[in-house]
Amino acid sequence: MQPTRFNQLSEAAAAAVLGNLRGSWRYRSVVLLSLLGGFYAGGNLTTYVMLVFPGGRPMAVLGLVLGLELVVRLRSRLVRERPGLGWVIADNLRIGLVYAVVLEAFKLGT
Repeated sequence: MQPTRFNQLSEAAAAAVLGNLRGSWRYRSVVLLSLLGGFYAGGNLTTYVMLVFPGGRPMAVLGLVLGLELVVRLRSRLVRERPGLGWVIADNLRIGLVYAVVLEAFKLGT
């Protein structure tokens, strides 16, 4: 294909969406396990930890949002190009955790 702007944009979008599927099976399995681990941690956080957190659910959610925002800010300042495996694991843990919390909010209807 010719190197048009649309072709470059579509290749960049495909690399961003399917970027975690590259590499060896060890890399892919660690990335997938971190995503599932984040989902598991988010499920446990919403059912057990938020109930006993001092200040109740609002303070627990505020702490969670502040912690996740800190991870996002650190990553954007420290990593400029292709992130290493540690940052990919941190991103997938964050994505799984946020997905679990949002899913729990939809289940509760809040």
